[in-house]
Amino acid sequence: MADTSRARPSTISLIGMPGCGKSSVGVLLAKLGGLRFVDTDLDIQRLEGATLQESLEARGYRYLREVEQRVLLEVSLADAVIATGGSAVYSAAGMARLVDAGAVVYLRTPLAVLRERVEGAPPRGIASDPQQSYAEVYKERTPLYERFASVIVDCDDTGPGELAETILEKLSR
Repeated sequence: MADTSRARPSTISLIGMPGCGKSSVGVLLAKLGGLRFVDTDLDIQRLEGATLQESLEARGYRYLREVEQRVLLEVSLADAVIATGGSAVYSAAGMARLVDAGAVVYLRTPLAVLRERVEGAPPRGIASDPQQSYAEVYKERTPLYERFASVIVDCDDTGPGELAETILEKLSR
């Protein structure tokens, strides 16, 4: 179990591709760190009154990114673990706010693992150009995730609990 007695950030934001585990890890990280858990995808769904996939189909990926930016700029960040949507990195203003608030952790996951997770799940509402393949989206977003991250955690076969502990350990150093 991670030693949470040392100083920890009051805000930890998780970024990464859809399927990397931001929500699963985020809930456990919040519990271990004594923080609130915020999932911006759920906030978007509440705001829109529709799932991400429904919003994407009805209004397109650019609109979904705009709503995501609005949520990133308005959500309370204090004393929280923030699980962002995969396209959060397209919002310079939203990412600047997250970076200013505390640690930004990129859950770096191999493309093959992500593909397996995403293909085995219901449609996720990935805010990207429908002409792009998942691999192309991965290639486009990876440098953005790396640029904004203050910490990078490699996620392959590691479970959410172990990842949450690893994140807290890295942030306590």
